[in-house]
Amino acid sequence: MKALLQRVSRASVSVNGTEVGRIGRGLAVLVGIANGDTIKDAQYLVPKIAGLRIFEDVAGKFNLSALDIGGELLLVSQFTLLADARKGRRPSFTDAAPPAQAEELFNEFVSLARQTGLKVATGRFQQHMLVEILNDGPVTIMLDSRDKLGKPE
Repeated sequence: MKALLQRVSRASVSVNGTEVGRIGRGLAVLVGIANGDTIKDAQYLVPKIAGLRIFEDVAGKFNLSALDIGGELLLVSQFTLLADARKGRRPSFTDAAPPAQAEELFNEFVSLARQTGLKVATGRFQQHMLVEILNDGPVTIMLDSRDKLGKPE
């Protein structure tokens, strides 16, 4: 499971011209679910995301987490994080989990995120979404559950 985090001043997501999620200061998180991912991947990533110290303290150092600042999370499922573009010009998405499996695991991911106490907004699974992200910094960090869980690629 991959999570691309962007520290934001604000972010929103719309489907068919209707806003379905909006946050203020916090993290926009694009979540890619791979074949073989399980709840353990989400259980690793969610606390890591909530506790990652990428917000500045009064001295300007990255010492504060979303939990510390009362930040918000915008979670958007994005299978394209699993793209393999090593060959040719058309990316392959064979590493992405099938939609039914990915949706179930994404919903578990969202549930775990809500248990952190942070305000959580989401996009809509398998919908064409317009995501507006006002990246603050810019700060963008990629997390991969395989780094901790030691899964083969």
